[in-house]
Amino acid sequence: MSVTADQFRAGLGRFATGVTVITLRTPQDDVHGMTANAFSSVSLEPLQVLVCVERASHTHPLLAGASKFGINILSEQQQELSEFFARVEKDRASAERAGARFSFTASGTPLLEGCLATLECRLVAAHDSGDHTIFIGEVENLRTAEGSPLLYYRGRYRRIASERAEPVPTAGLCVR
Repeated sequence: MSVTADQFRAGLGRFATGVTVITLRTPQDDVHGMTANAFSSVSLEPLQVLVCVERASHTHPLLAGASKFGINILSEQQQELSEFFARVEKDRASAERAGARFSFTASGTPLLEGCLATLECRLVAAHDSGDHTIFIGEVENLRTAEGSPLLYYRGRYRRIASERAEPVPTAGLCVR
């Protein structure tokens, strides 16, 4: 059976993801960000995460040349920021006009304020795969806050209906 790109997108669209914004300093000392939902933890020893970035994107060469980057896990109140950082052209001034507020780590990595979690990562590896690069970062700093996540499912933003929902039994799931 041959799978088309549209079928592939439709199938993977059934996997709900959180929404993140990758942030970094540009060589011109500006702030750049990109919305990404292809994000995951990789390892607990050492603490590592990954983010996948299309090689044709404006962000790709910036991230490939960066030593550090931020991952900002968005709250349900930050949909507008996700939409802003999904656009092609953006800089710190236009991001701040759109409502983004930045703080900077001791090493100068820009992080978005108001997120559920922010991670400062040191780029440790990059692996080409298909039309994307898998960037692996070692987490050097982490900040968390309370709130509910912004989700993406079947091509639309979603929110958790209730935080008091009963847990689903894990019988039949492969959990290690």
